[in-house]
Amino acid sequence: MPFKKNDPRINRGGRPVGSKNNATTEIRKKYLELIENNFEQLEKDIKSLKASERVKAIIDLSKFVLPTLKATEMSLNNETKFQAIEI
Repeated sequence: MPFKKNDPRINRGGRPVGSKNNATTEIRKKYLELIENNFEQLEKDIKSLKASERVKAIIDLSKFVLPTLKATEMSLNNETKFQAIEI
């Protein structure tokens, strides 16, 4: 049965800002347990790869641990005046 206009049961506030999504939290918890319980096997598997494949695997896995840095642009115009500092 759909809601009707001005129904008092509708949550108009939504989820509070900064609150965690319970499903995502549970999935992350289970994934962490999976990695912790199979860490030795994962390490053996990575060591059995060729050097180039090993580096690629480590880089791919690091995306889940380290934050991704945002690329920045730097533009140098002729209007920008640089002054040399002499020491």
